[in-house]
Amino acid sequence: MAISTKTLPGKAPHRLPIRTYEAALKYLYSQTDYERMIRVRYNADTFSLARMRTLLKKLQDPHKNLRCVHIAGTKGKGSTATMLAAMLQACGYKVGLYTSPHLLDIRERIQINSEPINRGILTKYINKAGLAVEQMGKDKPTFFEIFTAIAFSYFADEKVDIAVIEAGLGGRLDSTNVIKPMVVGFTSISLDHMHQLGDTIESIAAEKSGILKRGVPAVSAPQVPAAKNVLKKAAKETDTTLLFTGDQIDFSYRFESTRESGPLTRICLTTPRSRFEHLPVPLLGEHQAINCGLALALLDQLKAQGMNIDDQAAIEGLNQVKLPGRMELIRTDPRILIDGAHNAASMEALIQAAGQYIPYDSMVVIFGCSADKDIPGMLDQLMRGADKVIFTRANHPRAADPAELAEKYEMRSEKTAQVAQNVTEAIRIACNAISREDLICITGSFYLIGEAKQLLSQ
Repeated sequence: MAISTKTLPGKAPHRLPIRTYEAALKYLYSQTDYERMIRVRYNADTFSLARMRTLLKKLQDPHKNLRCVHIAGTKGKGSTATMLAAMLQACGYKVGLYTSPHLLDIRERIQINSEPINRGILTKYINKAGLAVEQMGKDKPTFFEIFTAIAFSYFADEKVDIAVIEAGLGGRLDSTNVIKPMVVGFTSISLDHMHQLGDTIESIAAEKSGILKRGVPAVSAPQVPAAKNVLKKAAKETDTTLLFTGDQIDFSYRFESTRESGPLTRICLTTPRSRFEHLPVPLLGEHQAINCGLALALLDQLKAQGMNIDDQAAIEGLNQVKLPGRMELIRTDPRILIDGAHNAASMEALIQAAGQYIPYDSMVVIFGCSADKDIPGMLDQLMRGADKVIFTRANHPRAADPAELAEKYEMRSEKTAQVAQNVTEAIRIACNAISREDLICITGSFYLIGEAKQLLSQ
């Protein structure tokens, strides 16, 4: 018997079971999706761990059968998680990886040993989750809660040896925060999602620190003093051992450029159990060196808990890492770089990395971001690094108006900017404005660079 499914107002109802992958995605996207909303109240009602636990209970609590690593932070979560997963996989483990958002295909978010979940399998799990959702009355789980539950179920059913889980928004109330991980990691914390998490580093760090669990060791990348103090206080309150790379963990990095290898960053990390010396970082930018150091520190913590880690195999796995949408040169003639820099700190890192790794005469930036971002902070970084800016928008409800972005930019910088109504028009304008030695950089949001990559791959 088909089961009627209530959806958001104005959306056609779906019926379970769902037969096709396309229908399954339509059902999934018909659920409440905070990723597509500009203003979302951040509280225990909208982000409900109780609702998440109810959903998981109806799915036989798959998360309780998983060994996990949990990673939160403002920037670098996906990069850190991907590098750690690759090293664990190279050591012979079956590794689940859950990240967000995706670039081109939602299946990118759920992977086992670097392979995205199969369409047919995802359709099956959406059906399974949908049946559980229909038993939950009026308080329906959100898109992200459902998808997180699907990831946990898939990893448990496939009996992964370990799952690397990236937190979504914040940490304390994030739907991933129902797991009991083996180790917790914090990437760099900076200003982002301020409408939900607060407009200070301290308030944001407090929300991120909510993933700490009593007795579960934690490792953090270097933090600004305000964030570091909050994390240390939270660790003390939860009786957690918290180590920082570059502090309790010996860590350093350096940028170099040679004729043989070109520009790259190397890192060193030493603990009582591990000694990694002068490793090349597989992803471009000094910020990725910091993420790589955290991934190695997390690997070391898993080694301390008895996992069989072969350092050389891990290094070989690390060397194979490629991550779309992070300093990715998707065209060489003309040269077009995409990067999902989505806050001021990420934009600063991008501007610096582009100058180090890709010599150019001038850089034309195509920029679009969500309306709830730290727009002034991002525009300030654009002023310092871009020779020309074209403001545009992704086809997404949270996208900021490009004309308003251009107006704010011109007021702050006294430079002129251009406006394009979509990424296709923006790329056309940029290509007409550059010479052979110039660089086009598309950035500001994953939604925008995803559209650009899809367009330019056709």
